[in-house]
Amino acid sequence: MDRPLFSFTLLSLLLLSLMSLSWMSWAWTAPNCSIGDSSLLHSISYYIPFCPLAPGLHLFASCFNIKDLAQTLRAVPRDIEALCLQGTVPILPANAFRHFSTLQLLRLQLGTIRVTSGTFQGLDQLQHLSFEHHTPCCLSLFLPPDSLEPLTFLNTLSFHGYCLNNSQNVRLPISLSHLTMKHSCLTELQELQGLFPNLVPGSSLTASPRPQTPFLEVLDLSANLQLSRVGGQALHGLQLHSLKLDGTPLSASDLPDSGLLHLDSLYLVGTGVEKLPENVTGYFGLRALDLGRNQIQNLEAEDLLSCRSLELLSLHANGLQLIPSSFLSALPQLQRLNLSVNKLGPTLVLPEGLVSSSLRALDLSHNELCILPYKAFSSLPQLQELWLSGNNISNLSSESLEGLRWLKTLDLSWNQIKVLNPGCFSSLSALTSLNLLGTHLEHFPGKHLQGSQKLSHLQLGSTEMLEIYPPWPSALLSLELWASSSITLRVPSGEPFLFLENLTIQTNYVLLSPFYPTLHFPSLRHLTLRGCSHDIFSGRQPQGVFSQLPLLEHLHFWSDHQGAEGLYLSGMPRLRVLELGDLDFLYKPRSVQLEMLLKDLPQLQVLALSNLNLRNLSISSFRGLDPLQLLLLNSEWALELDSSLQELIPQMPQYVYFSDITFTCQCESSWMGPWATRAPNTFVYGLEKSICKANASDYSQTLLLSFLSDHCPHDLEFQSFLTSFTLVLLLTFLALLGCPKWPWLHHLRTLFHAWWWKLCGQHPRNQFHYDVFVSYCEQDQAWVLEELVPALEKPLPEGEGLRLCLPERDFGVGQDRMDAMAASMESSRATLCVLSCQALGSFWCNLELRLATHNLVARPGTACLLLLFLEPIDRRQLHSYHRLGQWLKKEDYFDLSQGRIDWDAFCKQLRKRLKTAGREGED
Repeated sequence: MDRPLFSFTLLSLLLLSLMSLSWMSWAWTAPNCSIGDSSLLHSISYYIPFCPLAPGLHLFASCFNIKDLAQTLRAVPRDIEALCLQGTVPILPANAFRHFSTLQLLRLQLGTIRVTSGTFQGLDQLQHLSFEHHTPCCLSLFLPPDSLEPLTFLNTLSFHGYCLNNSQNVRLPISLSHLTMKHSCLTELQELQGLFPNLVPGSSLTASPRPQTPFLEVLDLSANLQLSRVGGQALHGLQLHSLKLDGTPLSASDLPDSGLLHLDSLYLVGTGVEKLPENVTGYFGLRALDLGRNQIQNLEAEDLLSCRSLELLSLHANGLQLIPSSFLSALPQLQRLNLSVNKLGPTLVLPEGLVSSSLRALDLSHNELCILPYKAFSSLPQLQELWLSGNNISNLSSESLEGLRWLKTLDLSWNQIKVLNPGCFSSLSALTSLNLLGTHLEHFPGKHLQGSQKLSHLQLGSTEMLEIYPPWPSALLSLELWASSSITLRVPSGEPFLFLENLTIQTNYVLLSPFYPTLHFPSLRHLTLRGCSHDIFSGRQPQGVFSQLPLLEHLHFWSDHQGAEGLYLSGMPRLRVLELGDLDFLYKPRSVQLEMLLKDLPQLQVLALSNLNLRNLSISSFRGLDPLQLLLLNSEWALELDSSLQELIPQMPQYVYFSDITFTCQCESSWMGPWATRAPNTFVYGLEKSICKANASDYSQTLLLSFLSDHCPHDLEFQSFLTSFTLVLLLTFLALLGCPKWPWLHHLRTLFHAWWWKLCGQHPRNQFHYDVFVSYCEQDQAWVLEELVPALEKPLPEGEGLRLCLPERDFGVGQDRMDAMAASMESSRATLCVLSCQALGSFWCNLELRLATHNLVARPGTACLLLLFLEPIDRRQLHSYHRLGQWLKKEDYFDLSQGRIDWDAFCKQLRKRLKTAGREGED
């Protein structure tokens, strides 16, 4: 290449790269999408919309109002586990989700869609796939026969509100265990053979390369309003455990003609059944039968003759008025019985009306029961769970519950109980859970629980006020207290809640008596307070209800709109999740000083603030909250984000959510637009929908970002910097082009060659600009420059002749440190972290260690991390020390904490490790 042509090419590439700075999106921001980690905030759905997730899945993306699928997916992170899409997309093209190799759940609400053969190509880990349309009519959905074949690990397939009449011979993955078709166009069961030929053995019309059939755990055909016929041997040979036909007109008596040879569970909820389908129960030998919300008002003895195999029977909400005395004796295998929401109270005779030696769980909730006679359930000696909620029981004596020696769960909530007789639970020695919410109890002495020493979960509630007294069961782990006005804790000396881990209180006032007691919760980990006055945490409150909570990890506190003045959250050194709401003062609004609330919470990771009247947020509000990963602001009026927050951009939490926020219209907030599009490690949600008000009387719906772009100067500082930086670089290159020393141009050509490969998404083999990227803190800089660098950079035999990258020396002037750090690590054969106690306290050293650890895990075999200890350090203080222990080798650790340094041995070990890293990078 001649010199003029090369100069022109070089300058063109330079200009393109500089111009691209204004085009690149550095933010993790996806329009019309909510992205997050559900493990950080379990109640995030209250503020941020996202679809239901399967157990074990956390990282999700939920997108709505989609019209351009490809554009939406480009803004979604590639490593998500769950993806939910809602909008209007007529066709799903081939390889639509090829970049999401870790996807395990996919929910599609995209209207009338057509799936192509390669739509799901690349989704090797997908386990849950659903097509949903939640309107009364059915939409057309076309599936090619081979569309599901790439989903080799698919476990759950669901169609809701879609008609598949135009789809035929769709081959199901053999891994499938749950198939759901709700609100579809099915008219008879035989249509399943045409839709899914390998569902039923021998029904395939064409030769299939994989004739295996899936073994279904559940086939759910609920809410198919036209499904009224079986259609011959429709399911002959189908291997099936559970069949759900809730809300269908299909007659259960037709099922024996369907060809099913074995069925464990049958669900016929809301099908209009008027009597037990004994022919179906006896034919299949059912173990579970659900007949809830039907019209079975009476049971006849002959109806039960074929039901002897049942282990679970539900007759919920049938209007039952009478059951025969031999009811349970005719069902010798029955273990769980649901008779809730019926009218058995006036006719049920206890204990003779319920006699069974095998029953384990009984639900008699909402049955108009008024009294429990002597030994009411003594004829159920194996009973372990008993629900009596929503009845009219007003009196409970110790004799009523005698004989229930194995009872573990008792629910007496929402009854008319006003007084408990002493020792009423004394015979329940195995009781672990007791629910007394919604009663009229005003006094609850702990002596009522004597004899129930295994009780671990207790719920107490009163319609007015509640006063509780010790002693408490020593095994109590969870306590929930509800009262409309006040709850009084009669506290003796000592620690009555020594092992309590979960506490929930909903009331207006929490009182302690006597005053000045010592009340501690040394094991409390989760605390939920609703409607309470903030005095419960006040440092001026003599009671000090929650003065010291050394192990508390989660605090959810919704106050009573009494303001936050005097609120102190101290004595919680391990708090990780904090939700605060309704701390605004309704009558005399005063802004909340957030820095005062959060100053003593060094381990906080999740912060959700709702309706606090914050007014202004500045850098002082988040000082000391380095571990913060999620920040959520909800229901705030006239909020100002101070420009000082720009200094926190490198340390911003990974997720920042704005929900129902009204900002003030002022150009001092103009930095928010560039921040939301350039924050390198932060996902920002809700800012594009937020509005701003010029004053209190402004009722216009002005979008914040529109106001900032229309009325405020556009980031003039950044544009000036970009222009001047471009001119300086152009002048520098013109000077270099006139220099006869061609090695400069050769080096620049190498740099642009590497940049071009990176732009194309590839990396050339063995393309490293440095041997070692050195990470160190300011306090260790003198040692690094005076001792380490000369020993490694000097050529042999005096030194190692290595090319080192030092941030203070080799980063460009004006270059963003984060970008320079990531690029330098990627272009170095190895990263060497110089560790000391001062380095562990340095933000940049910790960030460089985190990035090096990420590269080590994300690019095994190519990334190399070396740790050099200047002083003894506990390995557990390192970020992700368990990952480091898994990925680092013994020769990756260098310990120089023993005083005198043997440079020869150290350099020899380092050189050997770098050579090994070089070979691994070339492989």
